[in-house]
Order: sequence, then structure tokens, then C-alpha cells
Amino acid sequence: MTIQTTRLSDPAVRAFVAAVNAHDLAAFRELLAPDATMADDGDDRDLDQWIDREIFSSNGHMEVENESNGGRALIARYRNDTWGEMRTRWDFTVDEDGRIARFETGQA
Repeated sequence: MTIQTTRLSDPAVRAFVAAVNAHDLAAFRELLAPDATMADDGDDRDLDQWIDREIFSSNGHMEVENESNGGRALIARYRNDTWGEMRTRWDFTVDEDGRIARFETGQA
């Protein structure tokens, strides 16, 4: 069973999932703090290269199964044209301005 994007608890995370699923790079970038960082499977990655390769040029899509930590931790089925579908975890740090300062993802 999945959670509808509109029902996700944290506004920044809700907007993140919506931007990914709409393939809206401009909206996605607006959500990020100027110095945002990310990690994939425990390794810090170049944010711009990663989001291009893993989300936007490969048609990424998230179906959220579970949320915790006030909506800032997700378990989701994530799929893209490169890797297919996998069960993933997503952890978000949101700054005081409501922008995503860091996210970490990897296989769940």
C-alpha cells in the first residue's frame, strides 16, 4: 500500500516527491538549500550529477510505502530507466527556511 504524495506529512519532503514524480527539475531545485548535499548508499555524491543521472534523465519515480520521523524518513519503491525498481530508504534534513539541506538514500 502506498501513501498518496498529497498526504505526506512534511511539506518539503512532499514537494520533493511531487517534483520527482512530475519530472520537474526547476521545482526540485527550488526545494534545495543553496549548499545542499546528498549521499547514496552511504557515499556522498555530487548532487547535480546524481540528480541528473538517477532522477531526471532516467525518469525517476517514487511510490512511498511508509514515513517516519515526522515525514522526514521514507521507505519507497523507486524506479528509473537505468536500474528498474527497488525498495529504497530516504532520509531528509530540512533547514529552518523549509528547504532540503541534505538527503540520503539507498536500498532498504
